[in-house]
Amino acid sequence: MDVKFYRAMIGNLLLCISMLNSAYAGEVVFKGTDVTIGKQVEILEDTSAAMTVDEVKAHGKFIPSTEETPNFGVSASTFWVRLQIRNNSDEDNIFLELAYPRIESATLYSTERGKEKKETISWNDAFDKRRVKHENIVFKLDIPRKTAQTYYLQIHGSEQIVVPLIVRSEMGLFQFALTNEIISGIHIGVLFVMMLYNFFVYFSIREKSYLYYVLYILFIGLTQTTITGYTFKFLWPDTPAFNEYSIILFPALAGSFALLFFQNFLHIRERSVTNHRIILAIIFTYGVAVVLNLLGLNMVSYRIIDLLAPSAALFALGVALMLSLEGYRPAKFFLVAWLIFLVGIVLYSLRNLNLLPYNSFTNYTMQAGTAIEVILLSFALADKINIFKKEKEISQAQALRISMENEKIILEQNAFLEKSVIERTAELQFANTELNLALTKLKDAQTQLLDSEKMASLGQLTAGIAHEINNPINFVSSNIRPLRRDIDDVLEILDSYDGIREIDSIEGLQGKVKEIEQLKSDLDLDYLKTELGTLLKGMEDGAHRTVEIVKGLKIFSRVDESDLNLVNVNEGIESTLIILNYQMGSSITLVKELGNIPSIECYAGKLNQVFMNILTNSIYALQKEKPEGKTPTIWVKSWLKDPENVAISIRDNGPGMTPEVRAKIFEPFFTTKQVGDGTGLGLSIVFKIIEVHSGNIQVNTEVGEGTEFLITLPVKRKVRPIPDFQ
Repeated sequence: MDVKFYRAMIGNLLLCISMLNSAYAGEVVFKGTDVTIGKQVEILEDTSAAMTVDEVKAHGKFIPSTEETPNFGVSASTFWVRLQIRNNSDEDNIFLELAYPRIESATLYSTERGKEKKETISWNDAFDKRRVKHENIVFKLDIPRKTAQTYYLQIHGSEQIVVPLIVRSEMGLFQFALTNEIISGIHIGVLFVMMLYNFFVYFSIREKSYLYYVLYILFIGLTQTTITGYTFKFLWPDTPAFNEYSIILFPALAGSFALLFFQNFLHIRERSVTNHRIILAIIFTYGVAVVLNLLGLNMVSYRIIDLLAPSAALFALGVALMLSLEGYRPAKFFLVAWLIFLVGIVLYSLRNLNLLPYNSFTNYTMQAGTAIEVILLSFALADKINIFKKEKEISQAQALRISMENEKIILEQNAFLEKSVIERTAELQFANTELNLALTKLKDAQTQLLDSEKMASLGQLTAGIAHEINNPINFVSSNIRPLRRDIDDVLEILDSYDGIREIDSIEGLQGKVKEIEQLKSDLDLDYLKTELGTLLKGMEDGAHRTVEIVKGLKIFSRVDESDLNLVNVNEGIESTLIILNYQMGSSITLVKELGNIPSIECYAGKLNQVFMNILTNSIYALQKEKPEGKTPTIWVKSWLKDPENVAISIRDNGPGMTPEVRAKIFEPFFTTKQVGDGTGLGLSIVFKIIEVHSGNIQVNTEVGEGTEFLITLPVKRKVRPIPDFQ
């Protein structure tokens, strides 16, 4: 009996001690300093995700936590954390911090001062709804001094669920937040400076590596600030839906641009087609993860990113290592920078897996690794520029060496030809002087491209006039010889009549008349009369045509450019068409519909230049690319648009213009013609002339359908000096 009694006593004593130890282990005693409580809480996994707090209190089977930072992985379950906190400090404000901002929702249940309380913090709510404006999940606790309070924390997440629980004082929370924001600010500042620097370098040298690197810095920065909760706090606090998608979108973009930078910087495509295809496959998989996330398949997209990110990192590390062993200098820079970045990520991940403690070092290894990486990669890009510079210097040195060798050969040749050079020195000096003078004139001409446009127009004008006048002149000149011959025949007949005065007998007179009649018959006087009429008529037509051409030229080349005059626009169009008739020839059909319009106040010579430039472009387009199945045609039409304005349309059925070309045709020096065919100033001058006339020019064009220039000019306008179009 005594033995059994003592055994029972000892057993009960051990049970009480165990119960006391268990109760003590589940209570958090807060003495005023921040404390991590991961091992002092109890955890319940609700696989159904449907239990209420009352059911959890009544039937929940909690298990004491054995980890300083509980890590539940990626799970669809709901987790309950039971914790008891005793306030043995002098603080009135105590805060419970869940130092992992990527938890979807956390709800704290408590009974404070006899009242049931419930507070929920979720990324599905706007940031301003949080009671404590902190990037992490922070609850403010109401625990009177020297008392204890039991809390039930409900946690649900669609990503990896890490639960670093910390009880802080108000000052401790403030100091932690200040330190965190200072370090995060330095991290963001470093990334921002590196991004701006490389962005400016990209615009200077147009190297794609810099652009991909800038985009990589941007999205890796957004990824890390999203993980730490700062993007939701500062950038889109009122858009919680985007916050949910950003954790997949930003890492996918960061990984894609990192691989593009990796490929471009180390010339992977040129070195290995297989590695290039692997990179494209990884980028495509990143895109699939983003699409799945947008479709609501969050778990699948998280798993893809979790597997793809380390796989891509190790792939890049392996390729960089192989290239480094081959002695490729840029790969060595990339390898060092990438290793530091991966070390930072690994240390941060080991902290989340409880293999490393939560402290000031492990909290910021990811940011530190990224900052060092971007700095080192910037040095790598700068070193690449130095390599290019060195290669350029080597190339210049080789060019200099070749130049010196050529110079040596030239000197030897000069020595050999010295006698011949001496004999021709005077001639060469003169030629050299003339050449320098011509070169000076050529340089002056190059600085005056507008004068070239004038000379081009003058050339067209001269060619047209020469051809148009040459035809009637040739016609006149070709008629002179037969006209002279016919006149000589008529004069011969007339001269034969002079002998009649010397004849004094009837028989002699009759003989002379017969002789004259025979001469008329031999010379065919009737034909001579007809031919003389025909020749004179042809010469008259030629002279008339020459007069018309000169008249048209006079109308075209009006010299009253400094004054406004009432001018018939149709006359200017007609004169321009006369001059350009030679260029159109017989291959282009001209359709004129010149309406009955009033004379307008204008600078006539400048308007003729407008018609000349537009028609010349139409002729060029039709001759260069003849429309298939259509007759090349130009339509010129004028009409009275309204009592205040006249309209002129010049249209062709040529190849037309693309929208890109259409947007640039009035820009100075823009041309689609071949080198030597145009200066690119014609339509620019047209636009200025129409603008001075307070008119409007509209271009209607479509590829394959032709182009129409529609000009609208006012009948009367205020007088103002015409600007210089030279």
